Amino acid sequence: MTQNKNSLPRGGFAPLITRREALALGLGSAAAGILPFGQSSAAPATVTSRGRGTRTAGLAVLDRFIAGYCEAMNAPGLTLGLADRSGPIRVSAYGYSQLETRVPVSISDLFEIGSISKSFVALTLLQLHDEGKLDLRAPIRHYLPWLAMESDYGEILVHHLLTHSSGMPEDAPVFPREPELRPRQAYVPGSQFHYSNWGFGVLGYLVESLDGRPWPMAVTARILRPLGMRNTVAAVTSDSRARIARSYMPLHDDRPYPRHGPLAVAGNLDFDDASGSIASCPADMAAYMCMILNGGAHAGGRIVSAEGFTLFSTAYIAAPDFGPTASYGYGIAVDDLDGHRRLRHTGGMVSFMSAVHLDLDAGLGAFASINAQLGYRPNPVVELALRVLRSAQDNSAAPPMPPFDESAEVPEAASYQGSYLSPDGRRLEVVAAGGRLVLEQGHERIALQHTEEDTFIADHADFALYPLVFERDADTPSPSDAAASHADTAASRPVIALAHGRDWYARPEEHARPIAPSPELAPYEGAYYSPDPWAGWVRVVQRQGRLWIGGTAPLSPIGDRLFRVGAKPTSPEVAEFVAFVDGTPRRLRFDGGEFERIAAV
Repeated sequence: MTQNKNSLPRGGFAPLITRREALALGLGSAAAGILPFGQSSAAPATVTSRGRGTRTAGLAVLDRFIAGYCEAMNAPGLTLGLADRSGPIRVSAYGYSQLETRVPVSISDLFEIGSISKSFVALTLLQLHDEGKLDLRAPIRHYLPWLAMESDYGEILVHHLLTHSSGMPEDAPVFPREPELRPRQAYVPGSQFHYSNWGFGVLGYLVESLDGRPWPMAVTARILRPLGMRNTVAAVTSDSRARIARSYMPLHDDRPYPRHGPLAVAGNLDFDDASGSIASCPADMAAYMCMILNGGAHAGGRIVSAEGFTLFSTAYIAAPDFGPTASYGYGIAVDDLDGHRRLRHTGGMVSFMSAVHLDLDAGLGAFASINAQLGYRPNPVVELALRVLRSAQDNSAAPPMPPFDESAEVPEAASYQGSYLSPDGRRLEVVAAGGRLVLEQGHERIALQHTEEDTFIADHADFALYPLVFERDADTPSPSDAAASHADTAASRPVIALAHGRDWYARPEEHARPIAPSPELAPYEGAYYSPDPWAGWVRVVQRQGRLWIGGTAPLSPIGDRLFRVGAKPTSPEVAEFVAFVDGTPRRLRFDGGEFERIAAV
């Protein structure tokens, strides 16, 4: 199913790729002004626009940023759509649809938009609500009595599914093959946010039940055709494949992706799950954004009523996955940018990454998509686009050029610096230099790529399979300021150790102590693989007395051979080890997939 990857990707790796980012750290050629893709200028490969004066000058700045951004982030190609309340401002394409033959991206190429599809689901259901066919506060089982799930903490309403507050896992089968595979609720619905593709997959079947047509047919009739989105498809199938841009993924799918690692052409994918099945082009996405900027209205009438749009865009629940100030509406995140009210979402597919941001106050929208799954979304592109458009609208100074790759600078880099010693005497030196980190191993100096919080990637054979995770002292009192964010609180604690897979290196001055491996946990360690393109590899290691997936996500026992994934005690994500032979599990159920143990790895 569609990955959120604002959270950890499968395998537990920190954003590659979030699951959510550069040679020394990857900015060399971009910073020097060398443009990507062999282009001779920063101009996009293809473009149509409605520009004027300061807006045209600002868009030239945006083009230069996109050129440097794509180089720094190793993006093969990018497609961009900009709109205001009057319609499309600009649609453009950059880079290549086929790297091997240097075929440029066209503005007519379809890019899979992933979880941005969730806003289409919400608007379709709000249409049905406008028609009196749907009660948003009714239990989902009122409409889908066949739904297989365990709701131990309370009835799940349609509202809970639309707001990711049902307490259900991120990824699980809507139609489990066996009763024991039914997804299980982890907290009282409505009490907190946990992103769930499963929930929007269920909502697709709710659309089918109420509309009488499968999800792809219903959304095509109700939204795509009325808005004139004639090039957009609501399902990725063999019929649409020739129109979809060629896309890419890491050549090595069993490890974190270093920013300029080798790429491979992605295989075919068939996908019609409502959690993320739409593929579109920038002109069609501009028409979609124009409708949202007009509160649900379009030239032919309304997609939803004014009341329905208010329901769509209301902030119902805090959504920290989207940022410290973000909330979630119905299928869309709600927050602000520079004091302006903003709707936004990202989308991650097997080989595409997308972002859409809409400034409701200024009436401006931006959409971008990249034809690769390399662990990041093009949020910096669409944020700069909104600021450029707003500066032209306000006749104010153009915004400064942001860094091409925010992972190049490490906040509080000096706090990580020091010597780290393993129980068997191996030593690693971490050096802070110019806001970046370098790992010294013997005579080698290895640049570290920052992915999130205390997690880094080293592009080196000795550290290829797992991220490097700096551990902080959990016993140090945190600030008493109730307004301090979780990230601020964590960053205030001293770094005491450095972990890599099963290896653990302590800072001697912090007096951290190693914990010996447990023989009881040893049988679970190993590599597990699924041919499912959403799944791939999972590596389970033991470190400091507990199991970890991917070296980053801790496993806490909650039952017989059953573990909760992650540090959050209310996480619905679980890992179950099954099919034991001579005391060793041969299979792992995790993240909605089933993985076979691969002994040769």
